[in-house]
Amino acid sequence: MYRVKLTEFEGPLDLLLFFIKRDELNIYDIPISRITQEFLEYLHLMAQCDIDVAGDFVVMAATLMQIKVRMLLPRGEHEEEQEDPRAELVRRLIEYKRFKEVSQEMSSIEEEQRKIYYRKFFAADPREQEEAEGTDLLQEVSMFNLISAFKSAMDNVPRRVIHEVNLLNVSVDEQMSYVLDFLRVNGSTTLLGLVRHMTEKLWIVVTVIAILELTKNKIIRLSAVTGQDDIGISLAAA
Repeated sequence: MYRVKLTEFEGPLDLLLFFIKRDELNIYDIPISRITQEFLEYLHLMAQCDIDVAGDFVVMAATLMQIKVRMLLPRGEHEEEQEDPRAELVRRLIEYKRFKEVSQEMSSIEEEQRKIYYRKFFAADPREQEEAEGTDLLQEVSMFNLISAFKSAMDNVPRRVIHEVNLLNVSVDEQMSYVLDFLRVNGSTTLLGLVRHMTEKLWIVVTVIAILELTKNKIIRLSAVTGQDDIGISLAAA
């Protein structure tokens, strides 16, 4: 029996599709210089966050730089009909996007079928337990959405000329309580709205960890903010 894993791939092509969707780019006319720069910045940010960068990300970075160089080179008289250097990448992205959309459709069909056909031992089924406990807590949020929102939050911290060494007493538990209190008083918010008043990067780092812990415990829900490097945050029960 074949088993198909119907989850997001979170690979280099996923990252390129994330850029294209976020910036509403034409997949058939990719601004290769811009997207190469963003790709390299994300690799650097992933390394700073101690996220293991797989070899296929490095290969894709090299491929993007090679395409960029080929597009900058002047064409000879007999090379006017030469294929666009981006053509192969575009074909890969379109094929990958098609497979991803099919996998999501298959996942939806699978979930519908699970509701129609009766089976035994429902209580022992992890998926049934998840459905009973709550709804989807990550609404179209990928690893790249989280990294992008985290980078945006860190970039918005006011820069100080005078460096002071202060002991900041902040814990994950305290920030979890802060996030929940904020949501109960103000309702749904975003990561940038939550940390706007924070002037220390350590507070933001601990707050992001608290948010991930609350999401893991199915207490809050995260959602992507279209066209922005930010993450929507709301109570799971809301």
